Amino acid sequence: MRLRAENLACHRGGREIFAGLGFSLAAGEALLITGRNGAGKSSLLRTIVGLVRLTNGDITLEGGRPEASIAEQAHYLGHQDAIKPSLSVGENLVFWADYLGGSGDEDVTAALEAVDLASLANLPAAYLSAGQRRRLSIARLVAVKRPLWLLDEPTTALDSGAQQRLATLMQTHLRGGGLILAAAHGPIGLENAREMRIGPA
Repeated sequence: MRLRAENLACHRGGREIFAGLGFSLAAGEALLITGRNGAGKSSLLRTIVGLVRLTNGDITLEGGRPEASIAEQAHYLGHQDAIKPSLSVGENLVFWADYLGGSGDEDVTAALEAVDLASLANLPAAYLSAGQRRRLSIARLVAVKRPLWLLDEPTTALDSGAQQRLATLMQTHLRGGGLILAAAHGPIGLENAREMRIGPA
């Protein structure tokens, strides 16, 4: 499997966010996207997953399911954790597994254990801290298997232990042939990732 992007350009609000971007990412590889605030890191991820319109260029996922869009084969972890406060921790994950088109056989408990939230499965999500909310969002990556992970500042609000668990999950995903694009300002546990800086130096 390979993700290819060629000559990408994005304009928002009459302003050029980025132009002429290109990269290729093969199964088992990670690409760290860096740059100043406002350089277009988030816009690039949102463009790949189809949330922002591409002004120019082509994005293809070779070796994936030909009948499925890139968005249907990707997990996008953005700045918003998208959690329903009235549902329990476990119910939130069940909701997302169903929404993301899971097989119905997802092991929600195992996914919660992977992010150290299994003991809080019955707690209303409204009582979660910011770090716990982030970990619940990350649990979606584990509960429903998708080859492409698009991660926007994934370590936000995570303590050192949670950052290490995320690093382990990312390495496991890569060893299984997954692909990761991550926007970040600093290290996130992807030591072997290539780096692509966008925007001015």
